[in-house]
Amino acid sequence: MDSCGHETLIACISGCSGIRTKASWVWLFTDMVALIGFVFDHTQEIEERLRAGPGAQCRENQETLPNRWTLSEIAKVFPFLANYSLAGIWKVLQDAGFCLRAARTQMYSPDPQYQQKLEHLLAVLEQVARAPSRFVALFVDEMGFFRWPDPAPDWGARAPAPPPVADRKRSPQRQWRIIGALDALTGRVTTLDNYIVGRRQVCAFLQQIDRCYPNTEKIYVIMDNWSIHTHAEVQAQFKLLPRLEIVWLPTYAPWLNPIEKLWRKFRQEVLHLHRFADAWDQFRQRCRAFFAQFAQGSQALLRSVGLLGNGKLAVALRSP
Repeated sequence: MDSCGHETLIACISGCSGIRTKASWVWLFTDMVALIGFVFDHTQEIEERLRAGPGAQCRENQETLPNRWTLSEIAKVFPFLANYSLAGIWKVLQDAGFCLRAARTQMYSPDPQYQQKLEHLLAVLEQVARAPSRFVALFVDEMGFFRWPDPAPDWGARAPAPPPVADRKRSPQRQWRIIGALDALTGRVTTLDNYIVGRRQVCAFLQQIDRCYPNTEKIYVIMDNWSIHTHAEVQAQFKLLPRLEIVWLPTYAPWLNPIEKLWRKFRQEVLHLHRFADAWDQFRQRCRAFFAQFAQGSQALLRSVGLLGNGKLAVALRSP
């Protein structure tokens, strides 16, 4: 069916009103199927156009250009949908395999040595996988959290009942910080927490992980480029612990540090909507207990942070 045929079909469909006979419903259904088939025939074209974003056809005036698609803007770009209601456009797109989806952030690191650092990281993981009794790889990072609970969705009665509340219980705000290490092969988690994590705490933590692996030939410490990590005092501590070797991650590449997903899990399970705003000491103990559950390692944790599966890091750790 050509575009003229579709325009005629759409005009006829939009003009139909009143009581329809069984035959008219069959006719309508048949031509709807034909229209959806037409959309399927142009799926790649439609997909590419939608990915490119709204263009000049959607401009209401010289000052306005929408950033995202709406159904009405889609109708302006694809003539065969022009006479459809918004519900009709939605139905046709849904039947053809298109839907409204949440966007993701494009991962990009400005580090000119990104590829070299990635290849070095993968080589380290492969080495650890081949000789786990001799080598250990630890993903290291820091995070901070507050006394006041984070708001988050929760089950409750429908409106007009009040929504869930992140109750601060009139407590003063406070912050606490954690430095942690995630064993890439076992899922073992080691942490140190304090009201501040600066160069002294980082040095103390390096000593701590050195003690945690007394029989290991080499401990690879995989970390980002935070200024504290490159501080002279921290670098001097590495020299005093010769079994520890730094593996630098590319600049601004948190997707290569799986401990970031452990922090996310911590936020979701402990920080969101917690009920300990007026029990600071008890709350910190609860936080420590969360990490303590992984003190002996966890395959489930490795799976949730992406170190088991088909990702690049996981594949490197499966090397024979």
